Amino acid sequence: MALSAQIALWFLPFLVPLCLYVAYTDLASMRITNWTVLAMVTVFVVLGPFLMPLPVFGWQMAQLGIVLVVCMILNAAGAMGAGDAKFLAAAAPYVALGDVRLLMALFAAVLLASYAAHRIAKHSPLRRMAPNWDSWSQDAKKFPMGFALGPTLAIYLVLATVHGS
Repeated sequence: MALSAQIALWFLPFLVPLCLYVAYTDLASMRITNWTVLAMVTVFVVLGPFLMPLPVFGWQMAQLGIVLVVCMILNAAGAMGAGDAKFLAAAAPYVALGDVRLLMALFAAVLLASYAAHRIAKHSPLRRMAPNWDSWSQDAKKFPMGFALGPTLAIYLVLATVHGS
């Protein structure tokens, strides 16, 4: 992995709770809150300059801007939700460019698993554990992507901690 294990370890305790909260809030209310993505960006802006050389930090921050612009265009075109766009932009600095292919494969696997888990729970007695979640009543075209996006970033950071350079 291109992301250093030491860097991932520093980010891990801050990001995992935020990622899990993103998954929960998207399931419960079909929203990814602004404060959560701002907290993600704040963690990177505060810790990043101490964990990586400034040119690397600058490029990682550039990724945030690039992903934000691309996702805003996709949101305007109706291809993704605004919360998903915000989350992807806030997550972008944490991903080393050399790990993008790995991250895409990881996201595909997590997306399939989360989609299956959500649909199974939606149509089973498990739904009674959280009967008021908004994600249950959405039509088939809407899915709480935060349920896949949050765990993807968390798993990526765990993998980087274990297998990072």
